[in-house]
Amino acid sequence: MSNSVLRGTMLLTGANYTSKILGMLYVIPFNMLVGESGGALYAYAYNPYQIFLTVSSLGIPMAMAKFVAKYDTLEDHATKQAMFRSGMMVMVLMGLIGFLIMFFSAEWLAQIFITNDDLTNSVSDVTFVIQMVSFALLVVSPMSLLRGYFQGHQSMGPSAISIVVEQIVRIVFLLAGAFIVINVLNGTVRLAVGVAAFAAFIGAIASSLVLVRIYQKRRPYFEKELDSEEANRTIPYKDMYQELLAYAGPFVLVGIATPLYQMVDQFTFNRAMSQIGLAEQSEQLLSVIILYGHKLVIIPVTLAIGLAMAVLPAITKSFTEQKPAEYKNYISQALLIIVLLVFPASIGLSIVAEEVYGALYNVDSSVNFAGELLTYYAPIALFLALFMVSSSMLQGINRQNFALVSLGFGLLIKIALNFPLIYVFEAKGAVFATGLAVLTASSINLLVIYKVTRFKIRSLYRRSLLIIILTAVMSVVVIFFKWLAGLPFGEEASKIKFIVQLAVAVPIGGYVYFWLAYKTTLLDRLFGDRVKRFAKLFP
Repeated sequence: MSNSVLRGTMLLTGANYTSKILGMLYVIPFNMLVGESGGALYAYAYNPYQIFLTVSSLGIPMAMAKFVAKYDTLEDHATKQAMFRSGMMVMVLMGLIGFLIMFFSAEWLAQIFITNDDLTNSVSDVTFVIQMVSFALLVVSPMSLLRGYFQGHQSMGPSAISIVVEQIVRIVFLLAGAFIVINVLNGTVRLAVGVAAFAAFIGAIASSLVLVRIYQKRRPYFEKELDSEEANRTIPYKDMYQELLAYAGPFVLVGIATPLYQMVDQFTFNRAMSQIGLAEQSEQLLSVIILYGHKLVIIPVTLAIGLAMAVLPAITKSFTEQKPAEYKNYISQALLIIVLLVFPASIGLSIVAEEVYGALYNVDSSVNFAGELLTYYAPIALFLALFMVSSSMLQGINRQNFALVSLGFGLLIKIALNFPLIYVFEAKGAVFATGLAVLTASSINLLVIYKVTRFKIRSLYRRSLLIIILTAVMSVVVIFFKWLAGLPFGEEASKIKFIVQLAVAVPIGGYVYFWLAYKTTLLDRLFGDRVKRFAKLFP
């Protein structure tokens, strides 16, 4: 992997990890303020918001990255700039339309989610929070296009900075607002969650200001590119939009894959749990699946998000230049890095699920139901990561339509199995249905990529097998030290016990894994000479 691509990957990965870690940390005090039912209320609004955001943007922001990468390679800067200016106006309009539709359909959505009077939240509660989060659509769509424009130039810094700024501002406003409502104004959980949802709008404004400032600084460079061209744009807007939308179409559904799976849960989970007599526990369990537990599971997936955004322009460039050896190498490297990092992280999270949930949120909830759910949910992180990265690769090799096919199959499996599996396994059934759905979708993507590119599957298989063995060793180490660290505290669960177990077992398990990966030369084969600078850490 070239230095520029690796640097871009690390920038976006670092920014996304920072964002996701902050996103995980803020739910700890948020849980203390609003509880499980408040978390479910927040998720009722936030998941539809993510879907509205992606649909209203038409997938254009990520498609813009591919479009810009292609025409930058062809040195057709006039077409690139014309598409950017026109696309920005479209995104402003689509953001407005998305806001209006979401705001005025809020009550209808709430009536679908809230199906039983035994639930803690009411239809009016959910309606209010959905309307509050809808304001963010006005800003996020055009902001995302600007990120895609920078990424198409393989400039990941602006996106990385804006992602972190957006998350910090959003979280500060969210927690401060919820705290003031609950503890100063003695307000309701409904109002506190509504203010928390509105924080998405405030964060988007802050991020947009950062991106606009960076663009203004770089604008002379872009104008200089246009001045150096001998001819003006010759491609009609109609043809440009046909090409852009051909890229964008699959991004619409791929970008909302996870929210769509969660929306299936929001539509069906409460109904199924009510029918088996568990309505009173339903929202508490649902909050683990779609918010509190999901925040933990998504952390390992963050690497996939960074890779997806960074690798796409590189694969597009080498595919456009017809350099098969180069894009095959990018594909193999990305898949191996996913397996190397996401697989052990997801298995490790599964092993310490009860301790993590209890340490961060609520001990009683963790022991009674949340820890077990998270144990089963954590390994799905690998499938989610593979789906996101493989979908991005399909875009790069012009097989984006297959991403729609795979997601379609995945959703059909989720919809078909959710009800029956919940009937059989209760809340765990929803997790099993998601796992089977995402595994199917990612498998289809990888099969198509292999048939088109014929990347080296044998070396990928051998190294993945080694990673599985190293992960098994790491798992044994984590289980042993978790047990050892818990001995002084006895059998009774407590927050301090969970924290001590995590503080001992997780660092030791992580070190053992990377020590073995270094000693088996696995890290050398993936990252090259860069690994040698860490030699002192692995004597």
